[in-house]
Amino acid sequence: MAAPSSADVELRGVTKRFGAVTAVDSLDLRVLSGEFLSLLGPSGCGKTTTLRLIAGFEHPDEGTLLIGGRDVAGLPPYKRDVNTVFQSYALFPHLSVADNVAYGLRQRGLGRRERRRRAVEMLQLVRLSGVEERKPRELSGGQQQRVALARALIMSPRVLLLDEPLGALDLKLRKELQVFLKTLHADLGITFVYVTHDQEEALAMSDRVAVMNAGVIEQLASPHEIYDNPGSRFVADFIGETNFIRINGSVVAVRPEQVELSRGQDGVAATVVTTMVIGPAIQCLVKTDDGQEVLVRRQRSRNGAAESLSEGDRVSLTWAEGAALVLEPQKEDMPNE
Repeated sequence: MAAPSSADVELRGVTKRFGAVTAVDSLDLRVLSGEFLSLLGPSGCGKTTTLRLIAGFEHPDEGTLLIGGRDVAGLPPYKRDVNTVFQSYALFPHLSVADNVAYGLRQRGLGRRERRRRAVEMLQLVRLSGVEERKPRELSGGQQQRVALARALIMSPRVLLLDEPLGALDLKLRKELQVFLKTLHADLGITFVYVTHDQEEALAMSDRVAVMNAGVIEQLASPHEIYDNPGSRFVADFIGETNFIRINGSVVAVRPEQVELSRGQDGVAATVVTTMVIGPAIQCLVKTDDGQEVLVRRQRSRNGAAESLSEGDRVSLTWAEGAALVLEPQKEDMPNE
């Protein structure tokens, strides 16, 4: 990754409204040269609007947007040094795969032989050699998505924008293409800006993740930092599974895998409600003596110790110092009267 001072995309105080709705609210964001940055958040958080602003499909009501240090306000998509891959592959059904990939070069006026040469090279890059003459309908969904990637990359953009490109694929294929995209990014070294609502996808592939909520960035950090040290209650709740436990007049956020169960007396007293085997892990739902439900996840052991707990067993909950994020109590944290 390039030095922090080098940014391929920069948004300064960018705001976008649709009528009375503010989709992006005075957003500041620097996308570093060569990094894989994901915009992550629930539906309506502003992530897709942010991508469309960078692409040029929307224009900001306020603020400045730079690509490669150049103010692109008002410029249409084809005059920006970016290209976009969508969830819908948007391939031309009547054209061959090679002609789909080379379509942008044709618009630029390159000769047929040069277009063909570069299309073949790009298909090799995305591991699709030998399908040049097929029509898109003759390919699987994953293959069509790689054709769409090749079509975007053949234009040599400074920044590749990806709008939930794996959302239409089944789980197994989606995971395979996550690895493919991560490897492709490392090989190419160009800047990727990736939009997704899938937290696992964002954490697995990204150099940094911007977690968005209500048009603003709640936290921008590495996947490790986002998961282990969430910067707000929203991030703690949205990323992974989190227990919010009332204790000593405050609320702590603790991941299920950071909670320890024991039969001792120290810690928060609780009763096992149920246990479930989830592959290599045991997941326990326990209820504290003041009625709070807490999820605990532990790796299964060879001696079966993790499986020995059963409904009704009395246990104590503890966690390591620093494992819990202390939060201000909110209305929903207060016990029912």
